[in-house]
Amino acid sequence: MIGDRSNGEADAVVVGSGPNGLAAALVLAGAGLRVEVHEAADTVGGGARTAEPTLPGFRHDVCSVAHPMALASPFFRAFGLAGRVDLLQPEIAYAQPLDGAPAGLAWRDLERTVAGLGRDGAAWRAVFGPLVEHWQGLVGTVLSDQRRPPADPLTALRLVLRTVEFGTPAWTARFREPTARALLAGVAAHALRPPRELAPAGAALLLGTLAHAVGWPVPRGGSQAITDAMADELSRLGGRIVTGHPVTSLADLPLARAALLDTSPTGLLRIAGRCLPDRYTRRIRAYRYGAGACKVDFALGGPVPWRDPDCALAGTLHLSGTQAQTLAAERQVAAGRHTERPYVLAVQPGVVDPTRAPRGQHTLYTYAHVPHGSTVDAAEAVTAQVERFAPGFRDLVLARTTRTAADLAAYNANYVGGDIGAGAMSLRQTLLRPVPALDPYATPMPGLYLCSAATPPGPGVHGMSGLHAAGRALRQVFGVRTDPLEFVRRAG
Repeated sequence: MIGDRSNGEADAVVVGSGPNGLAAALVLAGAGLRVEVHEAADTVGGGARTAEPTLPGFRHDVCSVAHPMALASPFFRAFGLAGRVDLLQPEIAYAQPLDGAPAGLAWRDLERTVAGLGRDGAAWRAVFGPLVEHWQGLVGTVLSDQRRPPADPLTALRLVLRTVEFGTPAWTARFREPTARALLAGVAAHALRPPRELAPAGAALLLGTLAHAVGWPVPRGGSQAITDAMADELSRLGGRIVTGHPVTSLADLPLARAALLDTSPTGLLRIAGRCLPDRYTRRIRAYRYGAGACKVDFALGGPVPWRDPDCALAGTLHLSGTQAQTLAAERQVAAGRHTERPYVLAVQPGVVDPTRAPRGQHTLYTYAHVPHGSTVDAAEAVTAQVERFAPGFRDLVLARTTRTAADLAAYNANYVGGDIGAGAMSLRQTLLRPVPALDPYATPMPGLYLCSAATPPGPGVHGMSGLHAAGRALRQVFGVRTDPLEFVRRAG
């Protein structure tokens, strides 16, 4: 048993109310268990919260904002997310503005993207076409627990071959023009690592495929709508959510047969370190975190005046320039240095969601990649990168707020050093997070599990880490061998 009877009793408790924690709770509650979720903040959501940090009436997503994996995830498909939350689709999933040249544009329509890439269009189709056609097999492989053979081995083989191609020095040899090369490099840099590596290459292939298969939608009103829908369903199933309750040790929890922690490995040690054997503790301490993010939110008097007018149709933009410029910026950050022209990810939800700001006005979500633990306010560097591709941008800024990497770590304990990916996306840590083990969710303490993005399949709003961990708990603690997705379907 875990916890303290003086705090009450439950069958299972979950620490953290991000998408993975709530996913785990929904599976357990769907199986008929008494479930409690304990959240340190005053609201649920974790990395999927929405707030007004700039001006009243301007709604900004605190961390994640565009959600291709939420729409594609087996958990959220079973949950019926698209029927619970209004997911709005920009015509262009992501764009890569360039200096003195048309932007690279990843349209929702693959063939429209191909047509816009000129001589490289056929090569883009050759890479993404087969993956788009079999996107569910791709998602099933990437978002699995990565401990069993893929259900679609041919698609998995295609993914491996393309990952090796794009994660090596020959990474964009098949593309002859700078536009396609820059477009691929920009999406690969989501991994917070230099794009010419295997893990970023895999991220580029997954996210690039989803752009054409399901889109990169933004929820109407903000990402909070996703976790609110999950919390509402959990309450309907009889689950209890306790907010404003930081958990510093297992004794802070009610007595339960199982506890699932939607925390970083550092958080796991803080809460349960005394109960874990030294060998496991040493392995957890060896877990490495990656580069940080400096988040800058803008309230704007109008839409961003992009030099390339097609960028006004894009939900997400990668502001890093050419392939070489993207690689150089990410290498600087990986070496622990700030760069004058950082990689900036920008999202303009007002392209499809007018509820984010007062009429005629807009919000702009951005973050820059910075060294781990950085205390530097990168707002000026971010503003300059936007202005570089949108002359006159500064004149539209009504207000802006910044959270440095250190601020993000203080805001959410899972963002160690400002690492919003919950761990360095090296190949080893992508496949073997948090430690090399057949069961990456279970700890040596019976009934104690880790269910955060520090477990497979890694970062993103997909709920699959929570689903996989809850499935382990059901089998190992409660003797329930039903597919955990079945409990989600019943609830949905």
